[in-house]
Amino acid sequence: MEATEDHIVIAGAGIAGLTTALGLHRLGIRSLVLESSDQLRTTGFAFITWPNAWKALDAIGIGDSLRRDHNLLLRLKTISAMSGLQTTQRQFSFKGRPQEEFEMRCVQRKNLLVALERELPKGTIRFSSKVVSVEESGQLKLIHLADGSVLKAKVLIGCDGVNSAVAKWLGLKSPAFSGRAAIRGFVNYNRAHGLEPMFTQCFGKGVRFGMVPYDDTSAYWFFTWSPSPQEKDIAEDPMKMKQFLLSKLGNVPDQVREVYERTELENMIMSPLRYRHPWELALGNISKGNVCVAGDAFHPMTPDLAQGGCSALEDGVILARCLGQALKNNDNGKLSMEQERKRIETGLKNYDRERRWRGVKLISAAFMVGYIQQGNGKVLTFLRDRVLAAFLAERLVDFASFDCGKL
Repeated sequence: MEATEDHIVIAGAGIAGLTTALGLHRLGIRSLVLESSDQLRTTGFAFITWPNAWKALDAIGIGDSLRRDHNLLLRLKTISAMSGLQTTQRQFSFKGRPQEEFEMRCVQRKNLLVALERELPKGTIRFSSKVVSVEESGQLKLIHLADGSVLKAKVLIGCDGVNSAVAKWLGLKSPAFSGRAAIRGFVNYNRAHGLEPMFTQCFGKGVRFGMVPYDDTSAYWFFTWSPSPQEKDIAEDPMKMKQFLLSKLGNVPDQVREVYERTELENMIMSPLRYRHPWELALGNISKGNVCVAGDAFHPMTPDLAQGGCSALEDGVILARCLGQALKNNDNGKLSMEQERKRIETGLKNYDRERRWRGVKLISAAFMVGYIQQGNGKVLTFLRDRVLAAFLAERLVDFASFDCGKL
């Protein structure tokens, strides 16, 4: 599928990119998605989907298909890794029904991407197409790919991850290293695991970790900490990684520890945690003319609110709606190129206005929550476990209550 000046081009077939493409498709607008890999990227295994994510998934029409394969989570529980005692618990559902429309599940990343791809017209995604640079060509953008080919676009949307070429064109700096790293993994019991349907988080001794089942036989888990120079090398040796991980779990319940112990070495990955400085997002460009960014290219954040994937879904729905409003009533080419350019620019400014401060708040809150939850000082530990536990749980709920609206 060759791009022309009539196309909206989306760089990156991740959550934000495919959600935007599907939203546009639902509105009758075609797009071309450029993916640098030779297949869908499923790194990360799974992620928590809060109510804001389900509102976005329902807006693009794939919520029900995903609900069938991912169990409803009934509550959130936090545990001190030092004492092994529960510090707070928040009930979300009763007898399998969400309370006050509060729906929370853990969704496999691959299942989500496949569901998005399945709803798109054949040929929408062009694999092995890495964007390396962008340049102006009148009212269009020239997109240079790694294979030497050049595409034209009347709208360019960067959803190409933390090292986004589109974000760099807009003047956004590469995300900063937070000083922390994460190990993520999943375990398949090959039988009913018997885990309660809840999100369990543990804090203490400078680490933050947790686990959540996503169906009756499998569970997803994560572990974050601030690695020393020596510990950074464990990423190259899965056995050392697992041994290190198990040594840091503290006094957690046996059922939590078993999730980590059962995990096969090939089902773990380690990565540095990066984020965009909130002041760069507040003062920089997330849109300029007919170019904008979404997802990790827009607001890379630490995972402490579990909102990275959820906010990418929000971006996709709102961006598709803003572009749909800008391009409506031009099905027969009634507008001149200049008129269409102005409408596109207005649409992207509207997207900017709706998303910029939401992104700033999410990045800032995630960083601060991570600092508190992973803190190791005596005073901070006392405040976190005895005073702030319920407050932090409420902040997760507050950010999850956002409604992106309909297409």
